[in-house]
Amino acid sequence: MTLFFQQLVNGIALGSVYSLVALGLTLVYGVLKVPNFAHGALYMAGAYVAYVVLTGWGAPYAVALVVSVVVVAVLGGVMEWVVFRPLEGKSPVHAMIAALGVLFFLEGTADVIWGPDFRQVPTPFDGVVSVAGLNITEQRVLVVVAAVVTMLALYWLLKRTLVGMSIEAMAQDREGALLVGIDTRRVALITFALSGVLAAVAGSLIAPLVLVFPTMGAVIVLKAFVIVILGGMGSVPGAIIGGYLLALAETMAGTYVAFAFSELIAFALLVLVLVVRPTGLFAKGV
Repeated sequence: MTLFFQQLVNGIALGSVYSLVALGLTLVYGVLKVPNFAHGALYMAGAYVAYVVLTGWGAPYAVALVVSVVVVAVLGGVMEWVVFRPLEGKSPVHAMIAALGVLFFLEGTADVIWGPDFRQVPTPFDGVVSVAGLNITEQRVLVVVAAVVTMLALYWLLKRTLVGMSIEAMAQDREGALLVGIDTRRVALITFALSGVLAAVAGSLIAPLVLVFPTMGAVIVLKAFVIVILGGMGSVPGAIIGGYLLALAETMAGTYVAFAFSELIAFALLVLVLVVRPTGLFAKGV
């Protein structure tokens, strides 16, 4: 049973990261109907910014997290303004191709700057906490706590602020939002910036637990799409719950079946959901 609970904790930590990435993807899709494949590059950028601030500047981890959030939020906003705004009103295929182009461009840029080598991000939270016989690293505790705080902050933003209500209104009816005076382009810019914030938090939190490399966002964005489909396209609760479900399924499968099988879980779940419940577990809408 100890092994089970140990893996349960690991799955919750991993699920926290998956949920953050999927939330950013969900916001963009729910509001703009854009399948942003470049979202994985924002996750990668967040990890690299944290790496540079920690190793190059010698700054504290909290500073690295804040700088990463600011830089990637700006990057997300620039992405919307330069790449996706000119494609507004055109075929979704154009936006998909543009998103893939941005993904490859940012991966190539990271490769040119830092090279293809794997990088290790240091953390001051390298101790171990023992709870009821379970050994949990401090970094994993930080991942879960910071992710939950970020999700609660996002909920407050969406439900209690004018910006959040504008995002929800645009997600429900873009034309209607425009008719009542909402600046839809401004909301789109903010939405992309928010998706950058979520990706940066996820990348910065997980970076000390994994190796950082230019293509690290490609796999997680595919899993994030699975989570979005699993939870329901455009559903914020679905993205959160779907992220934890997928991470726990992967962790348990890797432990009790085979490690190689854990990488197939996401796509097996995708096929299952598409066959049994194509609309996902939750209703559509932010």
